[in-house]
Amino acid sequence: MTLPALNPADDAFAARLPDGVVKRIEPRYLEERRGLFRGQGGLLVAPRNVDEVAAVIREANAARVGVVPYGGGTGLVGGQVIPDGPVPLILSLERMKAIRATYPNENVLIAEAGAVLADIQAAAEAADRLFPLALAAEGTAQIGGNLSTNAGGVNVLRYGNARELCLGLEAVLPDGQIWHGLKRLRKDNTGYDLRGLMIGAEGTLGVVTAASLRLYPRPASVGTALLVVESPAAALALLANAQALIGPGISAFELISGQGMRFLAETDCVARAPFAEIPDWAVLIELGLGPGDDPESALAELFEAGQAAGLVTDGLVAQSGVQRAAFWQMREQIPEANKRIGAISSHDISLPLSVIPEFLTRADQVVATLGSYRINAFGHLGDGNLHFNIFPPAGETRAAHAEKREAVARAIYDLVADYDGSFSAEHGVGRLKVDDLERYGDPAKLAAMRAIKAALDPNGIMNPGAMLARLFAPYITRIGRKPAPMLADYAAQIAAGQVYVTENESGAFQGFVAFYPRGEAMLLDIVAVQPEVAGRGVGKALITYCEDEARRQGLASVQLYTNAAMSENRTLYPHLGYVETGLRREDGFDRVYFEKKLR
Repeated sequence: MTLPALNPADDAFAARLPDGVVKRIEPRYLEERRGLFRGQGGLLVAPRNVDEVAAVIREANAARVGVVPYGGGTGLVGGQVIPDGPVPLILSLERMKAIRATYPNENVLIAEAGAVLADIQAAAEAADRLFPLALAAEGTAQIGGNLSTNAGGVNVLRYGNARELCLGLEAVLPDGQIWHGLKRLRKDNTGYDLRGLMIGAEGTLGVVTAASLRLYPRPASVGTALLVVESPAAALALLANAQALIGPGISAFELISGQGMRFLAETDCVARAPFAEIPDWAVLIELGLGPGDDPESALAELFEAGQAAGLVTDGLVAQSGVQRAAFWQMREQIPEANKRIGAISSHDISLPLSVIPEFLTRADQVVATLGSYRINAFGHLGDGNLHFNIFPPAGETRAAHAEKREAVARAIYDLVADYDGSFSAEHGVGRLKVDDLERYGDPAKLAAMRAIKAALDPNGIMNPGAMLARLFAPYITRIGRKPAPMLADYAAQIAAGQVYVTENESGAFQGFVAFYPRGEAMLLDIVAVQPEVAGRGVGKALITYCEDEARRQGLASVQLYTNAAMSENRTLYPHLGYVETGLRREDGFDRVYFEKKLR
């Protein structure tokens, strides 16, 4: 489908909004933690209740103004900022932070989307309950953003992701309707699971305004240990031993590399590894047990069994709350140390548990072919989620290796795909990984996602450019058939109306495609884009536009070709649903042809 042009969130639009919701934009609303994107904003609004959110969204939809839902601003993939296109409306949930109700006997808490995660944890504790979602940014992150990104954290092994911790939602849909799905039910088989659909949608399908959250009894006793292991394979074997000895009481099982511990010292972080000599690998394990159980004894037994099996060589069991906090501080400051060093490329990946040791070995080899880089691999081993980050050699900066970022990321993600893993385990897609989703996503899944987006948000106002930027990118605002400087050789096609051109909101040319009817098929002759918009999805949007035109004409397929030497396109087109059909020598070039069936 083709979207109408989005309009800027300007003063004229502001006059249509409810009284008292517009705020002054501060720099923090235009920033994201990794500094990869710089946002822009026409207006910032902070509604006080769901009715005001609905009123704002209704006006935005009517005026075709893009909306960026904004939580705590802690996202790591650029989902909370729009760097280009018509200036958007930033919708902050910061005023909607109430804990509406707590039901201890039901193990349920209802919170508004702007409630900070740490405040929800404290409210649960006040009711002698546990809300187990835990992550480093919990003092700033808001529950609406946690749900919209399906956040993970350190306790997924035992309690699951944010999706598993949510029973119901209240949300405003892109047309301004309020979905009253704030139920406290464990069972409700009454149609499609809109709760599951909205969670992880990154604000592209609507705005989460409140959530019914699942609580748990608080563990009667907690034990924490930091154990040195021989290798990642030994760590996995130790996890299996722990599950056999202790059962479901394991709350967290974190893998920590020696490189991460060395980075803490190198960057003068407060936390330090509590070992005289930094090991190559360690695991941080935490237990939460019931009345009558002794976690320290359980951890001591696990240590002895691991040592006897040759898995564990050293370790410490926390003897106090202070020591336990020190262990966790070490783990949680590793991302800060990474930030101070400056990663060339960071990868939030997940893999089947059994392949992780082999992956790490192969990944070391792959990275070595690209440069003498340092690797910090750490993360939530218990649920298969690793943060596999690449750093420059000691004494060098990431800026000196910036040109290698794309090649490094591609090499790692290709390897992840070989092992049937995911290029985004818990951070989401945002704007940073849109092209990765197109490359590695299943074509049927992507088609279903686009259909859902088109059905719920036909004007494309909700977080435009996030997740599905190929169809809904704000910088593709107009597709027409008028000539452009690059089209001098396509006069006949222009005259026949067989060239589509994309322009930005100022009318500047961005890209074009020429197409020809070929019986029951449409042949795409060429796709070209201006260098300044290369890699932003312009070419993919043109191909999609032609597919829609072919469907309107009742054609059976779309065909296209690429120079055989252009390996990038040969990899990309299958991810858009095209099948390679043959190699032909034409006009002095070897051309590879592809086809996509439309019916």
